[in-house]
Amino acid sequence: MYPRMAVSDFLGDMVVYRNLIPMEPGLPRPVSEGERVPRKAEPAYASAVVKLLQEAQRRRTSKPIKALIYIGDTRMNDGTAIRNLRQFLPVLGFIGSENLSEPPRLEEEDGIFYANRWELVAEFHRKMPEKGFAPGEELAALIDLDKCAFGGRGRNDRAIDAARVEGVKRTVEEVLGGDFDEQAFRAVYDELNTPPYHPFTADNQDYLAYICLMVVGGVYPWEELMASLRVGARRHRAPTFDQFIEACHRRLEERGSSVPEGLLAVHREVYANFRRGDPTPFKSFRYREYIATVERMDALPDDTPLEKLLAEEIVLTGEVVDFTLTLKEAGVLLLGISDKPDEASIPQPEQEAKGYKPVHRVRMKMVRL
Repeated sequence: MYPRMAVSDFLGDMVVYRNLIPMEPGLPRPVSEGERVPRKAEPAYASAVVKLLQEAQRRRTSKPIKALIYIGDTRMNDGTAIRNLRQFLPVLGFIGSENLSEPPRLEEEDGIFYANRWELVAEFHRKMPEKGFAPGEELAALIDLDKCAFGGRGRNDRAIDAARVEGVKRTVEEVLGGDFDEQAFRAVYDELNTPPYHPFTADNQDYLAYICLMVVGGVYPWEELMASLRVGARRHRAPTFDQFIEACHRRLEERGSSVPEGLLAVHREVYANFRRGDPTPFKSFRYREYIATVERMDALPDDTPLEKLLAEEIVLTGEVVDFTLTLKEAGVLLLGISDKPDEASIPQPEQEAKGYKPVHRVRMKMVRL
């Protein structure tokens, strides 16, 4: 019923995850060793990506890149990225987020087309030449992967979120063993994984996973945490993750040998990475997220009801794949970008030895609506 493809079937290894390390062999990393890796919405990210595109272009043709297409799924992050990229090249953007309860709508604002149907990327494609972005060798395209090329926002993104939650749950359960209370874990996670708590969690899933572990593990009781967050809100000084992890560090040191070794080992991992400035400090959680993610690719039978398939399995957004293949045939330079950590996207050596592949090389069902 469903055709299968991997992202690599239309992008090859022209993919970068959060660390901006090209999967394409021989293509140099655009960020120097030891230099902080910028996030997607930062100006330095645009500079790094353009540098990477220009080097890839130089290796395939003497023609320069004259313009850029950007396909994404979020108004804030992707919209900001598009505006930053315009410091270097003309950029035409498409941002999709499916909402079937509304009539189809494609609206342009400042050179960015916003759509409430992924199928409208075909209409965007038709409008490209009249906007001065005709496909060809002098055009490059950035294709966002997570919740765009696969797990399309509004259509299939719940399956990506479910894999991440499963990664957190497995991590906490493994550390706490018989003391793990799944109901308490979900209550903490679901409450804190919302915008009002972003000043505390920094909307960072590594931080949130660590907070859940410390709360459910009894290091920092839930009632005490919520009380401090309420006081901070009244004083307009929300507690920070930095303050939280330092408080946990003091408490664990005071408890000494009474702390379970698994809990202490995870704290030491996250604490050391956080103090080094690593934006992905909870790597052992991300390794489990990777497994939970690929387990949700091409996992269900073809006769699974569509609603259940889209809720539980990560699938390719067929309309975005069709668009990308058309650009590829026209000679456009393609690069897939993902803000998901490398640790949640690429197998560890022991996983690779068992046959696991990077996310962009895993076969998925393709769904068009």
